[in-house]
Amino acid sequence: MSPRSAVAVRTVLPPWLAHALRAQRGPVPWSAVTRGALAAGPLLLLAVLTDRVSLGVVAAIAAMLAGINDRPGSRRAAVKRLGAPALAGAGGMLVGTYLGDRAGAVALIAALTGLGLLAGGMSAIGPVASGAGTQLLVAAAVGAGMPVPEAGWTRALAFLAGAGWLLALRLVLPTPGALTGDFRFDGERAAVSGVYDAVADLLDAAGTAHATARRAALTAALDHAQDALTGPRLRRFAGSAAERRLHAQYAAALPLAEAATALAWAGEDVSARAAEGPRRLAAAVRDNTATGPLPAPTRSAPALRALDDALLHAAEAFDRGGGGDLHTRRRSPRALLRTAFGAGGREYGLRVALCFGAGAAIAQVLHHSHWYGQHTHWYWLPATAVFLVKPDLGPLVSRVLCRAAGTVLGALVFAAFAAVLPRPEGLVALVAVCGALVPVSTRHFAAQTAVVTVLVLSLVMVGGEPQASVSRIAETLLACAIVLVVGHLPMPGERGGQVRARLTAATGAAHAYLTHVLEGRDGPDVPDGPDAPGGRSHRARRWTLRREAYRTLAEARTAIALAAHELPALARHTEGTDEVAALLERLVDTTTACAVHLDDTGRLGPGHRAQLAELLAELAVRRERVGLTAPVLPLAG
Repeated sequence: MSPRSAVAVRTVLPPWLAHALRAQRGPVPWSAVTRGALAAGPLLLLAVLTDRVSLGVVAAIAAMLAGINDRPGSRRAAVKRLGAPALAGAGGMLVGTYLGDRAGAVALIAALTGLGLLAGGMSAIGPVASGAGTQLLVAAAVGAGMPVPEAGWTRALAFLAGAGWLLALRLVLPTPGALTGDFRFDGERAAVSGVYDAVADLLDAAGTAHATARRAALTAALDHAQDALTGPRLRRFAGSAAERRLHAQYAAALPLAEAATALAWAGEDVSARAAEGPRRLAAAVRDNTATGPLPAPTRSAPALRALDDALLHAAEAFDRGGGGDLHTRRRSPRALLRTAFGAGGREYGLRVALCFGAGAAIAQVLHHSHWYGQHTHWYWLPATAVFLVKPDLGPLVSRVLCRAAGTVLGALVFAAFAAVLPRPEGLVALVAVCGALVPVSTRHFAAQTAVVTVLVLSLVMVGGEPQASVSRIAETLLACAIVLVVGHLPMPGERGGQVRARLTAATGAAHAYLTHVLEGRDGPDVPDGPDAPGGRSHRARRWTLRREAYRTLAEARTAIALAAHELPALARHTEGTDEVAALLERLVDTTTACAVHLDDTGRLGPGHRAQLAELLAELAVRRERVGLTAPVLPLAG
């Protein structure tokens, strides 16, 4: 089927089914494939050779879960993205082992349900917290149900060792193509150069129908670069000249992004010469070389003058390389708790708790009634429910369809391999192959499920249990039924809590950004001096607020898109929220254009004021229609 035919087919399918058929595209992440091949398989082989198979199985499970979270980015970001879930998983393994050894069936189910409530609320904080919540629950179920002779603390250490081994590979192995120079920062360098390329793409699209999509791509590039540079470190500030240079190059991209956004907002064509400078800066970052001469755009409009000034500032920053503010605003523990226990966190937490608890209860009934026969892996049912209830893996029905199809395919493939492969060496090799396929399979949930199913069934058989393909299919279908029922149950409060929470956060960020621009008057008549807490300049704070406004808006857009692909019974609860998000995008873009105009002239023109007033009035009406409280957004000065 041609790409055009495939698009035509998707347009006639309902959204919930079209999403299940959609797969991500992109180049093969060979570095992640290499790490996957060197992770679970070698760990299991070492355990077999040393006669510690049960601990090797636990370590391999941890390496597999870490491999699912092993996404492109910097090494510093990988420490947080892989390390935090690994710590949570080790804690879950310890708690689950204790519960499985000492608690009765009723107490075990109640405790696991409570863990589900806690982990579900945590998952509303962000992607890393979501990964930590998932591993906490999966490891707790495995620890409670897997027949492993070792003590809980030994299992927890094995879990940490498995995830830590993959993280060590991520930190040590260079990315292919980055063997020259300082490859420690190849992820950061690629992320920052991507920002300059996105600025150039937006300039090329100014005045065309593609400008909105290019501005969204610029936001994604800035988010990615910010995450790549702000991972955990032993010292507060960048500790090497190369890292300080990357910080300066990222900071220099922010005024360029601001000017490009203002030009796109104006809707006028920009000469090709305007994009040449950002492209040369992107090449300089990517190749770690000097910028050379930068072509200057014409200075016939405020946004073009801002672009020219930003290019001059970037050239100076590239030469100095003295570091720069990443313009992030840390969330306080109180803000994190407010997110976890807010409307979105409560709704997600309740659904996770019900699915995890119901899965554990049904699994316990089937286990004690000897429905499993000789099999003792009752933990598969609640662990599968955890993956199915995660909204960041796609809409509910899409997840269920993909999980069911992937499990059936994976179980059949494993049954075929198990019939011909020698044991245990053939199964160890199969684990290594599946580990290498995990990073590629994350492009589609069904493919990921199939690969993980083959890998887990191989681990179970290496651990001494018989072939379990049939029971695995049955447990997955049971988990699908549980999640479908719980996903459609009415919950306390208003449905679509996660979408509404994201939209509320985006509105608050837009409000803070607009207020700062209108009240601050970043014009020639106001000196660019330190007037904010911590000595940051007024303009630097503006860039921080702009970054937060666009980031929260992108998160809201993602949540709205997922909700729109649910079944109509669920999708109707978030109808109209996409229009609110579109208005917020226009408001933030207009605020950015106002900030650039104020820098140039010191005052707003009638056109800017009229458009702001129109957007604010329409936004208040739209928010009221979808049941959101409209904040007072002042149009002062």
